[in-house]
Amino acid sequence: MNKESGPDTHDQSPKGLRLTDTEQDTSQEPPDGGYGWVCTVAAATINAHSWGFNSAYAVFLAYYLKHNTFPGSTPLKYAFVGSLSLTCLLLVSPIATIAVQKVGIRPTMFCGVILETAGLLCASAATEIWHLFLTQGVLFGMGLGLLFIPTAAVVPQWFTTRRSLASGISLSGAGAGGLVYSLAASAMIHNLGLATAFRILGIIAFVVNTGCIILIKDRGKAIGSNPAAFNVSLFRKWEYILLLGFSGFTMLGYFVLIFTLANYANEIGLNASQASVISAIFNAGQAVGRPCIGYFSDGVGRINMAGSMTFLAGIIPLVVWVNAHNYGVLIFFAVAEGLVAGNFWATVAPLVAEVVGIKDMASGLNLLWLSIVLPSTFSEPIALEIFSGTGSYLGTQLFTGFMYIAAALCMLALRGWKVSSSSSEASRGSTAPDAEKDEAISVKDFCVNCFRWANV
Repeated sequence: MNKESGPDTHDQSPKGLRLTDTEQDTSQEPPDGGYGWVCTVAAATINAHSWGFNSAYAVFLAYYLKHNTFPGSTPLKYAFVGSLSLTCLLLVSPIATIAVQKVGIRPTMFCGVILETAGLLCASAATEIWHLFLTQGVLFGMGLGLLFIPTAAVVPQWFTTRRSLASGISLSGAGAGGLVYSLAASAMIHNLGLATAFRILGIIAFVVNTGCIILIKDRGKAIGSNPAAFNVSLFRKWEYILLLGFSGFTMLGYFVLIFTLANYANEIGLNASQASVISAIFNAGQAVGRPCIGYFSDGVGRINMAGSMTFLAGIIPLVVWVNAHNYGVLIFFAVAEGLVAGNFWATVAPLVAEVVGIKDMASGLNLLWLSIVLPSTFSEPIALEIFSGTGSYLGTQLFTGFMYIAAALCMLALRGWKVSSSSSEASRGSTAPDAEKDEAISVKDFCVNCFRWANV
């Protein structure tokens, strides 16, 4: 008699019913790879054709300012076009999360593709600045949000020990897209005109993103995610508040770099082609730096890596950018700063998972996106107002550096929480994973351990 061993020999389920593939998957741990890599590559490509287009706004902004495309508009109004897209991206985050739960990730992201494409195509017909507010600002930003928010949450669902690496790879697509489309947009505007450039980008966005969405798979039900879009109890965790502080200060510096470098290049006498190269190199640095930061984060600690790279991102503008008065030095700054400036995007999802737990990650990310609406909206307008008021970019450069340093200090404090949490668990002999614990650490323990860690 041929006897086979294994789980399929005797069905232990009630009434002989077998579990479906979905039900089996709900009891499984993240595969830490497998099809997750397909989702990661698809997410990276989507980010290249959404965030990459957003990064290319630096080229559009420089063109608008140089040619006074819409007479009567001020630099502040042009700055708000890019900021408005970021505002809509972040405000749509709860809608995107609820839509994924109700109708699924693919229909939600298909809506994002339609809105993004419509925003770019309609922008090609803009004749007044308020047309840009509605198209390149609102429509494009909402589309970007419905694409980015689901992918930011879905990639970490597939990984455990490689979570930061996978997030870094998926977000490197934004840097790669910024590199390609900063150069491409500049060439298209120069050779084909502004309207044609918008139309070409819109067609590319629709074709590429639609293909990638088909490959995305969500594991929210498999990991037992908390369905609540807003878990306001997270605000009672001061370690989460520190994470929000890190996020807000980083955004105040990051979007200054994204939108200002091309115009700064024009201000020091470089031509439009050189200005687009500076923006492209900065994005290329992000494309390389984000996966590298993600890779090392999984080894040396996500809080450690985020804090150190953020501090470095604050020092480089204070040391290099303030002295970048020619093409060569500015290229060096774009490379060096690009490697570290976007570390937030590579580490934020894993950091949220580490602070609040994987089951509350979607809610934690939602609240985080909403918390950085104001910093993201007013970052570039603040930078341009400082420049307009002083006639020099020095104030903007100092502002950028100090914002990154403030963000790094929040990470230092968060590291103190982590040390306190680990010490508390060790004293009780706990062996449970840190990310799944809900620790109540006293302020005294936190301050003591933070001081000890800072002086190691």
